Amino acid sequence: MTVNDIIKLMPACLKADAAVNMKNTIQFDISSPMYLRIEDGTCSAHDGVADAPDVALTMADDDLKALLKGELNGAMAFMSGKLKLKGDMMLAQRIPSLFDASKFPAA
Repeated sequence: MTVNDIIKLMPACLKADAAVNMKNTIQFDISSPMYLRIEDGTCSAHDGVADAPDVALTMADDDLKALLKGELNGAMAFMSGKLKLKGDMMLAQRIPSLFDASKFPAA
């Protein structure tokens, strides 16, 4: 399973109650860029680059996969240079609380 496959599954793993009143775009700058659009408790995944994302995460595919699955600590990834952020850092910190990572496949 690729990191893009996981991103495509993220809308189904959204914790809707945590995303109420949100209207944000999260860009993943990876080998095949994708972004998530979260709006009022719903989420959709898209291929490509968003026009004006609220936050952009730049990482190697395997590192992002580990981060999304909870196997890599975001703060440690940021401090070690594995994760580069552009935009709303507070939104980036909220990402783990917005999705139920236990629903992501193990592979």
